[in-house]
Amino acid sequence: MSRLRGTAMRGAVVAGAIAAGFFLLRQPAMSAHPFPNRQSVPPLPDGIEWVNGPEDPSGSTPKSLRLEDFRGKFVLMDFWTYCCINCMHVLPELKKLERAYPDTLVVIGVHTGKFEAERDAANIREAIRRHRIEHPVLNDAKHEVWNRFGVRAWPTLLLIDPEGMAIWGKSGEATFEEVSAVLRRAIPYYRGQRLLDEKPRALGLAGDAHDSPLRFPGKVLADAEGRRLFVADTGHHRIVIAGLDGRLVDAIGDGQPGRADGEFAKAQFDSPQGMALVGAQLFVADTENHLIRRVDLDARRVTTVAGKGAQLRAPAPLVPSSRPRQIALASPWALAVHDEHLFIAMAGTHQIWRMALDGSKIGPFAGNGVEDIVDGRRLPSRPFELGAASFAQPSGLATDGAWLYVADSEGSSIRAVSLAPNGPVRTLVGTAGLPEARLFTFGDVDGAPGQARLQHPLGIALAGGRLFVADTYNNKIKEVDLATGAVRTLVLTGEAATDPLDEPSGLSALSDKLYVADTNRHRVRVIHLDENNRLETLPITGLAPPDARP
Repeated sequence: MSRLRGTAMRGAVVAGAIAAGFFLLRQPAMSAHPFPNRQSVPPLPDGIEWVNGPEDPSGSTPKSLRLEDFRGKFVLMDFWTYCCINCMHVLPELKKLERAYPDTLVVIGVHTGKFEAERDAANIREAIRRHRIEHPVLNDAKHEVWNRFGVRAWPTLLLIDPEGMAIWGKSGEATFEEVSAVLRRAIPYYRGQRLLDEKPRALGLAGDAHDSPLRFPGKVLADAEGRRLFVADTGHHRIVIAGLDGRLVDAIGDGQPGRADGEFAKAQFDSPQGMALVGAQLFVADTENHLIRRVDLDARRVTTVAGKGAQLRAPAPLVPSSRPRQIALASPWALAVHDEHLFIAMAGTHQIWRMALDGSKIGPFAGNGVEDIVDGRRLPSRPFELGAASFAQPSGLATDGAWLYVADSEGSSIRAVSLAPNGPVRTLVGTAGLPEARLFTFGDVDGAPGQARLQHPLGIALAGGRLFVADTYNNKIKEVDLATGAVRTLVLTGEAATDPLDEPSGLSALSDKLYVADTNRHRVRVIHLDENNRLETLPITGLAPPDARP
């Protein structure tokens, strides 16, 4: 039997155990092994690329690591891809584990990219910085590790004991409590057998060597009446207000991740994204807090209007709740206003939600909660019921009053939700018509709706009857013809020739200008639609990074 076939078989055994849930964990006397069904694991492939880890002797790139390098420690392998909302939900849980078990646990990220753009090491490094990941990460660009370990879904976690054997695994989101429960029962045995290395180990992981006034801005919102621009300074956990000339007006939030309400200087957000303006009230999708916040621009105060600060993990209730602050949300990502309602792209449940602006009700408006690209009636009669419309991580919203347009990122599609009573959901551009692989069909193709392909679009905007799309992983801005569904790329001029966009994720249109959150470049760009699509950077003068705190 060849080594390749042997490792594949071991991977299949591990995958079977993961699919079955927890490995058998008994609780007998200390001398009996707590994991009688533990499994051997295959080695990592030779020559795999590490994008975050201890530097090699040259001091330029992370050195190669092996699982054997961590004998004596528990190793938690996290198979993830940086586009995936479920993978994002796991990252805070991993941080908690790293803080709780600093001397006994090592987390290793296995980044197995779904999209072509996610297999590029430079893009993965930006995602590592964006999420402030502090553990080693390897680039499994060819799915070699994925295949060896028999992984079938993002995210997947696999826990390896100090002797190098798999003792627990799970496909799907896992919580700190789940993994910690296994470690709390396992550590005494391995400690008693003197198999546990509890000496602190500094991995010397690469961190950010710089900070900029904006850090991974996610969304922008242009206000015509106030002649101002709101920027979700996502990586700095704040909202920045600037004049359309780039002059700093104000900053909302102290720049530290948190959920405190209060005056501008003391309020806190955690990775805010989408915004919507109603008079002097700015609504904010406080994404990693799983909250909707309201900013009173006159009183200069932030309050929470929806969400209880915990992620919704159960199926979403279909009956609207009359107590928005008592209901759990899941990664609200984008906002739009129509009449007396705030529409919410609830990325974590793959749905569109709706909240009354007076705070009287909130609940799902469209989507059955199944991650897919399927057209049909807006809502099911029960969660996950087939036959109703499905979304896949909706991340951008815009409305013309008749339709709500959605950048449906994981399906690389643009959807349209009718705002009429009992109206349908349809697909303008994308994969709803395919019999299979709807979430895995993407590209960079202009043309008719059946031929056009996008790659993980995150932003969308309307201007003068034109629908613009931030085709994020293609690093482009595209336009969709609302009459025909045809797609074309905007050929940008000006700075675009020497300084192109890098994963743009937010758009806002105002008159003849299109404002862009150029996320990986940490800045706002302006496209002058009436000047041959000239691209320029909008410096926000007077803005500095927030004060760093230990």
